Amino acid sequence: MTRSTRQHVSAVLLAALAGTLLALPATAGIDEQIDAAVRPLTDAFASVVFFKVDVLGAKIPLVVAWLIGGGLFFTLYFRFISIRGFAHAIRIVRGDYDDARAPGEVSHFQALCTAVSGTVGIGNIGGVAIAISLGGPGATFWMIVAGVLGMTTKLVECTLAVLHRDHHPDGSVSGGPMYYLQKGIEERYSRRAGKAIGSFYALGIVIGCLGIGNMFQSNQAFVQFVQVTGGPEASWFAERGWLFGIITAAVVGSVIIGGIRVIARVTERVVPFMAVFYIAGCLLVIGLNYQVLPLALQAIVSGAFQPEGVAGGMLGVMVLGFQRAVFSNEAGIGSAAIAHAAVRTEEPATEGFVSLLEPFIDTVVICTLTALVLVTAMVADPSFAATDLAGIEMTSAAFERSVAWAPYPLAVAAILFAVSTMFAWAYYGLKAWTYLVGDARWATLGFNAAFCGFAALGCMIRIDAVLDFSDALVFVVCVPNILGMLLLAPVVRERVTAYQARLQQGEIGVPRSDTR
Repeated sequence: MTRSTRQHVSAVLLAALAGTLLALPATAGIDEQIDAAVRPLTDAFASVVFFKVDVLGAKIPLVVAWLIGGGLFFTLYFRFISIRGFAHAIRIVRGDYDDARAPGEVSHFQALCTAVSGTVGIGNIGGVAIAISLGGPGATFWMIVAGVLGMTTKLVECTLAVLHRDHHPDGSVSGGPMYYLQKGIEERYSRRAGKAIGSFYALGIVIGCLGIGNMFQSNQAFVQFVQVTGGPEASWFAERGWLFGIITAAVVGSVIIGGIRVIARVTERVVPFMAVFYIAGCLLVIGLNYQVLPLALQAIVSGAFQPEGVAGGMLGVMVLGFQRAVFSNEAGIGSAAIAHAAVRTEEPATEGFVSLLEPFIDTVVICTLTALVLVTAMVADPSFAATDLAGIEMTSAAFERSVAWAPYPLAVAAILFAVSTMFAWAYYGLKAWTYLVGDARWATLGFNAAFCGFAALGCMIRIDAVLDFSDALVFVVCVPNILGMLLLAPVVRERVTAYQARLQQGEIGVPRSDTR
């Protein structure tokens, strides 16, 4: 599809979308009625997915324990390759081993940026504040530990994604957990089970992407925009969510209509900018509070092992930190492996190494810096620690405490985080959808139009029950994904070991000048 054709199709889809949204009846309270009607069902489903067991007074969600247990197993099974392979991952990302002739659609750097755009979202700003408000500064320590464990999980799922991807005649590729679960289990265990598990995973991503990766992101971007333009009472946009929604849908639609190559070209520019922009803001605030930084670090370490006022004590704060990490970097859920599968390479292990950088950037760097902004504010001003603010409002207040105008650039960062997340999740959902129904043109255009429609709806209505359902559905797919990865772990270790051996023998290594 040429650029002019993409633009024409995009314009037609968005014009139809705008007309539909403008024609919607402004029925007051309809979203509350829908929410109330489906709430019992979604609550029941979420309670099963996030079922908690009481261990020494701490409520531990089994799905979080499953994800962390998988991360711990893979870290030990691969002998801390997340640390040993970190420098090599950097060399791959900077292009030392790029080969333009290799099959695939995007470079290692572009694949990483697309995947990071899908994980770095509103949760990095607001979710961290929730974890700290519930678990205290000590939650930061365990969040970092969980992020490090998640690095090896990413390596396993992304190596498998490249190993078992499909190649199409036009040069495009399709990959991700639905493909490696099906093919890997078919080859080693059962054909019927492989297809069933792959289809279950794909269905979960299709439905889940419309909530956690779409409506929630557009809604939070709208809320933050309204907040910095006068608040719910004074902002001109407060009662015009439909307009913000159409603008958001137009931006998203103009990018995703071009597929992974256009998404990758956009994210390779947006992601580094938004990451540096946000990190610089965090470092500025932390620097202005440098005098209390040692006390903040002490509070993080001591709070991790000797927490005060947290149910379950040390185990309770550990769970909160772990939960925030796995909710943020999504290691074990497998969604990012769909983007990594599009990389240009003949060596599946290379993208495995690249992917271990993703939890490091998302959790160890960005979430930790957010936590330091919050904890330095709490240490410097005890009244701030007692505030009843939560989520992104708490983070915004921590920034504003040191820099009065900080909420405005923070709002820009939040909107960039949200929109870039939508780019990635649109691609994840599309690949899961075409896995189920085929890659006919109608399937692609229909999904993209629906995704844009839900992006706009996210700014217009609040259906918390639907969002909770999609959130639970995304996390339930980690059960078959981790199980499949455990069964296929020997295959990955064999591939990675063979790759490292050839690397040491000098059999791998294309000069950068030969790939340009």
